[in-house]
Amino acid sequence: MNIYRDSSAVVKRYAPEIGSAWMKNILTPATDKSVFMAMFAIAEIAAALNAKHRAPQGILTTERDEALVAFGLHCNREYLLIQVDRIMVDWAANLTGQYRLRGYDAIHLATGLTIHKKLISAGLSPVLFIAADKDLLAAANTEGLATDNPNNHP
Repeated sequence: MNIYRDSSAVVKRYAPEIGSAWMKNILTPATDKSVFMAMFAIAEIAAALNAKHRAPQGILTTERDEALVAFGLHCNREYLLIQVDRIMVDWAANLTGQYRLRGYDAIHLATGLTIHKKLISAGLSPVLFIAADKDLLAAANTEGLATDNPNNHP
């Protein structure tokens, strides 16, 4: 199985939210799956974890720090980090004209579609695109990607 997921989904692995248990399970390393993530998502996820720490009744400093350390280790050991290039950014800009997408969501979609096409052309399994954003999932589905939303797995 090949998985691409955006930041809204992967942050659930590190902070308790609806869908966290499912994300922890699906992102656990296994020999039969590859988990792709755009390199810029590292900053998005760190920002989300820090925002959860700053929120009223948010996560504790120790919880945030442990989550950031675990995330860093996973980036080094488990995730296949994808550099975003100009072609993907231009594709993302075009996707914003077709779908109701924020900028970084469009880049996630373009990155997922790029990985999907490369895998298919190599005769490998297609990408399962995971996000917790309905607009992004609708666009990914329209573009031909299989999708799933961790919010559907409480």
